[in-house]
Parts: sequence; C-alpha cells; structure tokens
Amino acid sequence: MEYGKIKSLHAGKPKHEIFSNIDIFSAMDKQAQDNLTVTKAGIIGDGVGNVKFHGGPDRALCFYPFEHYSLWNEKFSKKLDIPAFGENLTIAGMREETTYIGDIYQIGDVIVQINQGRIPCSTISFFNQEPKFLELVLKTSFTGYFARVLQEGTINKQNEIVLIDRLQEKISVHYAAEVILHKRDGLEGAKALLTLESLAEDWKQRILKRVQAAKN
Repeated sequence: MEYGKIKSLHAGKPKHEIFSNIDIFSAMDKQAQDNLTVTKAGIIGDGVGNVKFHGGPDRALCFYPFEHYSLWNEKFSKKLDIPAFGENLTIAGMREETTYIGDIYQIGDVIVQINQGRIPCSTISFFNQEPKFLELVLKTSFTGYFARVLQEGTINKQNEIVLIDRLQEKISVHYAAEVILHKRDGLEGAKALLTLESLAEDWKQRILKRVQAAKN
C-alpha cells in the first residue's frame, strides 16, 4: 500500500492584493490550516480569483509536491514561502511522475481522485516576485495537480494520504502535463489521454480539439 505525507494544509478566499506592484484579485496567499472541510464543490473557506479558468468540482483540491521546493529555492537563490503555488495540500512522496491520472486516495474520511495536472497562470510569478517563475514551471511540467472529491469530509494535517485504487499505470500526471503543455508524443500522446475516463473534462476538451484539428 502506498502512502503520501501531508506537509501542510492551506485555504484562503480571494482578495485584492499587490504582488510585484500589480493589483491582482487572487486567492494565492493562502493561510496554513490544521483541518480542511472538503465538499465536492471545494474546500469550505477557500476560493479562486478567476472562476472562468480556476476552481470547480474537477479542481476541488490542489496538490503540490514538497520535493520541488528545493529545486525552486536553488533556482531563485532564496527560500520560497509555502504555499508558493497557492496549493491546498503540500505533500511528500507523491511527485507528478509517480502519481497517475485516475488514482484514488483516502485522506482522513475524504476520498479524492486525481484527474489532471495544473496549468498555472502568471499570478505565480507576481506572487513570488520572480518574473521567470511561470516560464520555468511550465518548462519542467512540475506544476502540481488537481483532484475531484468522491467522498466529502474533513482532512487533518496529521492524516496520511493512502492510495486505495490505481486504475492505470501508463499515464502519470507528469506525462499528461507534458502532452497538454508540450504536445509530447504528438497525436499518439493526445489519443492516449482520451482513453482515460477519469481525465478532467477541461483536459478532455483540449485534447479533442487537438485531435479534431489534426483530422482537418
């Protein structure tokens, strides 16, 4: 049985803030929490700044691997404050390369399913005062990932993250992100993602458009 570890939990409502001298309406500046109350719509007391491109049931929880922080700290010669990515769960032992689309985890009495990688926006650059942050994150595909909620409940920061079902072991979150962000393996990569019933609807539509365009 595989386990992940919670390093910290975060939540926060969107608000107007000044990041890098720019006024942005964002929920990036999340606060540490001991517990999260999780519904299928998302976390109670949490939110997003731009509901058109963020949030929703397919993005109810945002995860970011703790292991990547050392890379970014070295890259920018400073220690980034967690959550630098505005993630809800900073986790260890669950990197994108070893976490698969469709994975089902139990955290406390909450059950979630990983359904897509994250496509961050320029807010992460402004928030962390590093102009090249977004560019470098997209280049590596170390973007973190989202989950939908299958069973509502409470997550405690002491809970382990227990893998209870792995539906496939071919398409990791990292591979899926590489296909979406960098067109890895071309049409074959795109078609591979379409075989995943658990893939988030937004990513299905992105890939369908790519496949349809290739036919025309």
